[in-house]
Amino acid sequence: MDLMNCPNCRALFVKSKFRDVCDACYNEEEEKFDEVYQFIRKRSNRTATMAQVVEATDVDESLILKFIKTGRLRISQFPNLGYPCEQCGTLIRDGRICEACTKKLRTDLENLEKEEQRKREMTEQEKKVTYFVKENLRE
Repeated sequence: MDLMNCPNCRALFVKSKFRDVCDACYNEEEEKFDEVYQFIRKRSNRTATMAQVVEATDVDESLILKFIKTGRLRISQFPNLGYPCEQCGTLIRDGRICEACTKKLRTDLENLEKEEQRKREMTEQEKKVTYFVKENLRE
């Protein structure tokens, strides 16, 4: 356990594995979670977008994203909710980065590996080359 300041209100508290805010802020988050959950639980609101949920509940998007990322809100039940890709910000529903960024990252890694292989081959070729020097002997 670590002693730290609450990121919301700066109060001193003991951070645990399950809580990253003080008790007062945790209770406030719980109330906001209930508001969000009650809103999206209604059949008519299940297809609400993030902006619509924020507007209807007056809960910050960052807190709703925290609920999603910690698994408290299961977006599989809510087709229009998601969270931003950590690389480009595109709305995603699983993982940390979107498919486009994943593909680009794989391509970049493959290109890097090819370049490393080319450098190794060049180094090996340089080791194999033998130079003969003709000495000009004067007598």
